[in-house]
Amino acid sequence: MPNNKINLSGGSLTLEQLDAIFKTIPQEFDVVDENDTIVWSSMNEGRLFERTTANLGKNVLDVHTEKSKPHVKRVLEQMHNNERKSLSINLWSKRWSKNQPINVSFYSLHNESGDYIGCVEVTQPTKDYQWKWRRLKNFLHIIFKKR
Repeated sequence: MPNNKINLSGGSLTLEQLDAIFKTIPQEFDVVDENDTIVWSSMNEGRLFERTTANLGKNVLDVHTEKSKPHVKRVLEQMHNNERKSLSINLWSKRWSKNQPINVSFYSLHNESGDYIGCVEVTQPTKDYQWKWRRLKNFLHIIFKKR
């Protein structure tokens, strides 16, 4: 992969670095454009919501269940109309979350002029965040680093 740099507001990254970031972190990212078309998905291993390049170019509603479509549609309408900037929901479904709690967050994307340019959906398992003694767990992780 060539050493192409992408300049961002916080610095620059190579395409190789950017791709590695999204393959490494456990959160799943799906980006839709201003027309609600899927334009990019992170291709993490073990995704909860399977995505392939076949999903690219599809309307985002086409990859959601019939039960969730009205909710997704409403959130997107609110984002298009600048009535909502984000939404975070916690779910637990044996069918597609591998029998674990997950968080799905939607973030409205805007350009520097404030125009709506799309939405990013971020999905992550939350079982490790719901541990009863989380402060002790965090302390133990600092003391006994796992590599």
